[in-house]
Amino acid sequence: MKNPDYILAIDQGTTGTRAGLVNHEGDLVASKYQEIPQYFPKPGWVEQDPLEILESVISTVNLLLDECKINFQSIVSMGITNQRETTIVWDKFTGKPIYNAIVWQCRRTTDYCKKLQAKGLSKTISKITGLTIDPYFSATKISWILDNVSGARELAEKGSLAFGTIDSWLVWNLTQGSKHVIDVSNASRTMLFDINELQWSKELLDIMNIPLSMLPEVVPSSAKLADISAGFYNISSTPLTGIAGDQQSALFGQCCFESGTMKVTYGTGAFLLINTGSELISADKGLLSTIAWSLDGQISYALEGAVFSAGSTIQWLRDQLKIIQTSSEIEELALSVTDNGGVYFVPAFTGLGTPYWDPDARASIQGLTRGSNRGHIARAAIESIAYQCNDVINLMLDQSNIPLKDFKADGGASSNNTLMQFQSDISNFNIHRSYIAETTLLGAAYLAGIGSGYWSGIEELESKWTNGGNFYPSMSNQDRNRLISTWDKSVERSLQWEISTE
Repeated sequence: MKNPDYILAIDQGTTGTRAGLVNHEGDLVASKYQEIPQYFPKPGWVEQDPLEILESVISTVNLLLDECKINFQSIVSMGITNQRETTIVWDKFTGKPIYNAIVWQCRRTTDYCKKLQAKGLSKTISKITGLTIDPYFSATKISWILDNVSGARELAEKGSLAFGTIDSWLVWNLTQGSKHVIDVSNASRTMLFDINELQWSKELLDIMNIPLSMLPEVVPSSAKLADISAGFYNISSTPLTGIAGDQQSALFGQCCFESGTMKVTYGTGAFLLINTGSELISADKGLLSTIAWSLDGQISYALEGAVFSAGSTIQWLRDQLKIIQTSSEIEELALSVTDNGGVYFVPAFTGLGTPYWDPDARASIQGLTRGSNRGHIARAAIESIAYQCNDVINLMLDQSNIPLKDFKADGGASSNNTLMQFQSDISNFNIHRSYIAETTLLGAAYLAGIGSGYWSGIEELESKWTNGGNFYPSMSNQDRNRLISTWDKSVERSLQWEISTE
């Protein structure tokens, strides 16, 4: 690799860590990926080891640089993007976590959230944070740790504990504990941050009984944020100049800079964001108002819808049902049948997100007959991702009243042409797939590049987006309406799971 300068981007995701090098042309010239384990101590509980997360970042970066035969002198600056809401609490003096990371998918605080709702706090929390009350977000996870880990509450009251999302945890360790920060996009996902006043909400901290001393300093998404001076081989000091939550980073990496531009990222879950510009739109029916990024002193907002199970549905077929050996086999298996054979898969393994926000919903495969086979289940799994995204798209356009200017797709599953075509058919929209699927990684690099002056601004970046394929709807309205109607009935049965089993 001869070009002497790159932006190093780190994408610490739910199922693994990816590190990549981006050149001045905006190309992802090299990347490495390493899976990390998840732990499921009880039904609905999802955890990870914070030290394994940190080690995966360090080893992935070192492996990337070793294979590319470059050193940190060739790195202009670094950017970090991360799985959001995942919660880590550690001791400020020892630097050691006091409990495993509680992953965003974890539903252990469902009862706590129901108590908050019963107290009539839904409107208050929505108005302050733009979020709905749900175990998905960080606040109730912090409270759970303080209430369930021996000695945690006492340490917190003494000011000895630190909370952070994954970006905070990484920066703390990579700066040898000198920086305890969180970028504004990640802060907006904690259910503790006032997205109107752009500060931690004392009212919500009091409601959750969380000491302010635990919380990190909120910083912009793109600026000189820290000097990375620990962990990696052959590093003296490299500036960290970009941080964003993974979905906001993907929106930025897709160059969705204008109001009305939308993206869907197909990862572990599927997340749809539409840029609303400088306007904070308050939506209901399960949509989230969130901060997209802070750039040059200006806040950009977005509306977001969350599908909890997308790629993880395919992983379940691989790891639990074992009807495929690798995730990439799913498309070939799905194409072994002409249609879903009347089979519908509602992958509510950890409840359902937008627009239902029901943590008690459970997964189901419906419409099975003696003639159903692996291909029908595979096809139903792929289609389930598109159906869930379609639910979000329709609600988002209805609630925002913003004309859709562009609809882009990215993420690992966007390489699945069957999924992309079915998404276009069922949603009745043209879809433009990014040539580089890892736009989350690109977004972190772009934010870091602007923060370090590597690029002048978003105008320079707009020309760097490359089209990786277009998909146009070809399904009749009659077929579309019939399929959606059956999907809606299938979802209703999953939502009624708890009632039907009493």
